[in-house]
Amino acid sequence: MRQLLCFIVFNFIIASCNQVENSDKRTEIPINYGSNHGKYVTIHNTKIYYEEYGIGTPLLLLHQGLGSIENLAGIIPKLSKHFRVIAPDAPGHGRSSHADSLSGELMAEYCSQLIDQLKLDSAYVMGWSSGGNTSLLLAANRPDKIKKVVSGASNSKASGLTQEARDLLKGYTVDAVKEDKDWLEKYQRMNPEPEKWIKFWEDNQRMWEREIKIPDDKIASIKVPVLLIRGDKDMIKLDHTISIFEALQYGQLCVYPNVGHEMPDEKGEVLCKIAIEFLNEKSPAK
Repeated sequence: MRQLLCFIVFNFIIASCNQVENSDKRTEIPINYGSNHGKYVTIHNTKIYYEEYGIGTPLLLLHQGLGSIENLAGIIPKLSKHFRVIAPDAPGHGRSSHADSLSGELMAEYCSQLIDQLKLDSAYVMGWSSGGNTSLLLAANRPDKIKKVVSGASNSKASGLTQEARDLLKGYTVDAVKEDKDWLEKYQRMNPEPEKWIKFWEDNQRMWEREIKIPDDKIASIKVPVLLIRGDKDMIKLDHTISIFEALQYGQLCVYPNVGHEMPDEKGEVLCKIAIEFLNEKSPAK
């Protein structure tokens, strides 16, 4: 009888907890990442928008090309449970105003200035696609600040892309964008300088066409642990990713199965788990 009573009480407690949990889920207000009352800093006369979530070691989180903070909405919640996530919109992207031009080095310089303006003693950096490129450049340029890097779907050379990917990028013309009315309307609604959208697109085209994204000596100079992560179906050639890995002093490589270039969207939970484990593990002795 006592066992039966305990069983009934136990199940009542579990059911009550589930009701509270489900109630919390029903009343939880979704966060509109990328449009969630962020702040601005001025860097080289350009207003850069950023949002912050969580506490702990700062983690600079960098979105992919043509994107914004909004594209990282699937991974910010998990990462912010472990780190102080600082997510900026790159120049001309999202809610940030435009710079004179675009390049990996320029975006790394803006991130470097953001670190200084926020007075961060040190930080981790995690980026995807062009954000992954920027994260590697930032680590090379700021060894005094960057402690670890997660670089996702990155490429150091334009020739590191598959032919299919290069053809796709060539098809991203201004005329093609005019046909994508949903993207254009959203971009112009969000960006503080919506009339510059053609300049923005042409700047990106020129950046994509540059063969050297990250010089070999920059990659070899990185003195902190770097995790390269990508899907096995990515638009980056696998041997190109391996060549970056082999050039790193403290590199790790993760190739995740059955996923392409959109891993943050398709496998966000797995991506966060791998990144958190890497960032929390003890660094090798130098």
